[in-house]
Amino acid sequence: MTDARLAQLGGAVVLYDQSAAAAASVGVEKWFDADYWLAAGTRLDETTGRGAVLVLEHAGEKWVLRHYKRGGLVARFVEDHYLWVGRERTRAFREWCLLARLRDLGLPVPRPIAARIVRRGLLYQADIVTAYLPDTRPLSAHLNEGAPPREAWIRIGRMIRSFHDRGVDHPDLTAHNILIGPERRVFLVDFDNARIRSPGHWREAGLARLQRSLRKVALETGTGFDAEAWRALEQAYRRPEAAVEPRFAPSKGRGSN
Repeated sequence: MTDARLAQLGGAVVLYDQSAAAAASVGVEKWFDADYWLAAGTRLDETTGRGAVLVLEHAGEKWVLRHYKRGGLVARFVEDHYLWVGRERTRAFREWCLLARLRDLGLPVPRPIAARIVRRGLLYQADIVTAYLPDTRPLSAHLNEGAPPREAWIRIGRMIRSFHDRGVDHPDLTAHNILIGPERRVFLVDFDNARIRSPGHWREAGLARLQRSLRKVALETGTGFDAEAWRALEQAYRRPEAAVEPRFAPSKGRGSN
């Protein structure tokens, strides 16, 4: 179970996992300081655009620091500020709490480390730190290199169904937010604005969103996704208990995928 703690650090409020704090070599107030990580030489990677993700190495494990940024048309006018509607309703706290809940349910999501909100009057800024999922790559990256085997599509279908069965509505269910790791384990990431809902049409809408994303990637790359792949995914989603993963005998003289 996640051991959630709350701390007031100057003008910021931080929600964090006590077990992570106990193992950390620096105080919680440093976890969100990008300049500190850069000076310490622990930056591993950085991506630009919405999310501003910084991948770090700390206390023997990798963390992901993400600063919340606006998307869509509003981003032209407001980069990273949000309207204050209460601490529990901030983007960072909602995502952190949802991740903790999903982790406790045994669902394949990143471990939440800490979330920070900095309020300035009627506005706030936010950041979140999660554990890095080692040796994983987005489904979109795999599609760029060719079609994943049928086994991978079956596992993705089952994974999505496991979230939907628990009422998890992921508003950005795309090929970029599904990660494939060692032994073809699959994970779901980026739960900003995700929520728990009663059964409804949102499930079919989520599947349709994913299918559009997969088609877009296939159109851009010319590889990796077709009707057979979608059929395997959808059948595993509709009847996860009936989907049988194929077993392949190793080929002589050829490398495996």
